[in-house]
Amino acid sequence: MNTNIPQTKIATFGELLLRMSVPNGNRFTQAGEMKIHVGGAEANVCVLLSQLGISTDYITRLPQNDLAQLALNELQKYKVNTTNCIYGGDRLGLYFVEAGNQIRQSQVIYDRSNSSFATIGEKQINWEEVLSDATHFHWSGISPGVSYEAGLVCKEAILAAHKKGIPISSDFNFRSKLWQYGKHPSEIMPELLHYSTITVADLDSVEIYFGIKTDPKESEENRFQKTFELLKGKMPFLKTLAMSFRKSDGPAHLYSGMLLHDGNFYQTKENKIHLVTDQIGSGDAFTAGLLYGLSHQLSGQECIDWAVACGVIKQSIPGDFAITNPAEISHFIKNGSSNRINR
Repeated sequence: MNTNIPQTKIATFGELLLRMSVPNGNRFTQAGEMKIHVGGAEANVCVLLSQLGISTDYITRLPQNDLAQLALNELQKYKVNTTNCIYGGDRLGLYFVEAGNQIRQSQVIYDRSNSSFATIGEKQINWEEVLSDATHFHWSGISPGVSYEAGLVCKEAILAAHKKGIPISSDFNFRSKLWQYGKHPSEIMPELLHYSTITVADLDSVEIYFGIKTDPKESEENRFQKTFELLKGKMPFLKTLAMSFRKSDGPAHLYSGMLLHDGNFYQTKENKIHLVTDQIGSGDAFTAGLLYGLSHQLSGQECIDWAVACGVIKQSIPGDFAITNPAEISHFIKNGSSNRINR
């Protein structure tokens, strides 16, 4: 690992949420209580990066109430900087989760309309000032999916970062239950993704945003590499594309990753996950692992190994955050899953 690298500071923009989960495998209609977690795609990325020793700056708009303070406290516990958050609006966004099992899917209900983030306005954040010491900017497709207004502010941030010459990473992160304000994602996302140098995507969202299709009969490796070539025509600054892949193997999941970086292709082995404790946030952990590897100038293979290891470990942890550390991730990369006691 190259330790003689300048201090990295990754700034992110997104909505901070309270997640209300029905406990004990019950359905929404059986709920007698809810378990609270704090989450949000970019917040999840920040929390893991901070645990891995990278400075992070989380930027959002929040109401001035104790629920917002609860959420901020959780970020601050993991040393995420929140001093550039702004205040206004009436409510924090919520989402509700009913955990599935091997028979039925998990279910998510969003309650984010008219949240403080959804009603954010242009020029409320001084991006020139906020990004003054950032070395990297990260965002995801969830923000412009929440509201047209949030998309405009996301565009402000992206243009400010691009003007400064700061590398920009994005996560396609398409959510079908968002995008309720009359615009199709293909009308909004291509302009925002145009400036990304690093992106995490999946084959379905690539088709939704750009109309790029690949043959499902071809291997995932071929589809991935063809997607990268086609995306480069739409995203001229793109240098790095990563994807995670999940398949079912009976009751287990097979989880792997692919990366194209500096013109070279890398992929991981398939990791067999026999028990998924909580799948939500695994894509954000994957993204954080990738950004960690790139920030530390690891080899392409090491970068995608870190991304997948973070994604796998997250699925053993309740809540949205990947609560882990470099030693545990390094151990997983070297040894795989373990049922031994560390003592």
